[in-house]
This record gives sequence, structure tokens and C-alpha cells, in this order.
Amino acid sequence: MLPAYVRGLAYLEARDGEKAGFEFQKILDHPGVVVNLPIGTLALLQMGRAYLMQGRPAQAKASYEGFLNRWKDADQEIPILRDAKAEYAKQWMPLVAQPY
Repeated sequence: MLPAYVRGLAYLEARDGEKAGFEFQKILDHPGVVVNLPIGTLALLQMGRAYLMQGRPAQAKASYEGFLNRWKDADQEIPILRDAKAEYAKQWMPLVAQPY
């Protein structure tokens, strides 16, 4: 699943949300394969980013929240977690009353 994750990141970097989403969906469709790997949860965040590029904010919000819920007990200083929280706050905090 690592090649799919890396391809997804490359597509995100190229601003191709459709192809990125396709790659991350491969990971999300096989949770048993990545159960002990960080890319299983990170794919949720990246899928949220892909959804935003696709203009699908409701699905993006659900993906971000899935990621943030899974990592709610993680070290809050992990850079990707800090970035995800900042992106979530920028995108949706005016719409919700409770911060993560």
C-alpha cells in the first residue's frame, strides 16, 4: 500500500485531486492490510485534502474528522497533526462550535 500512498501524495502535489483520491481510496478500501501502519490513518487526512481539491467539502470534512478522531490521543506536537488541525480550523471552524 505504500506505493499507492506515495502516488497519492505526488498527485496532491500536482494538484490532481481526482487521481490522488483514487490512490488514497485504495488504502481506505483495505483497512486490514494497513491496520498497524500509519498510512492507514494518514490516508484519511490525504483523502480529505483530495476531496477539497475536488470541490467536495462535506466529504473532506468527514475525512479530516476521521483522522483527527483517530489521532485525538496522539502527541499534539506531531507536525502533520498540527498541520491537519490548522487546515481543519481554517476551513470549518466558523461553521462549528467545538474545536478539536
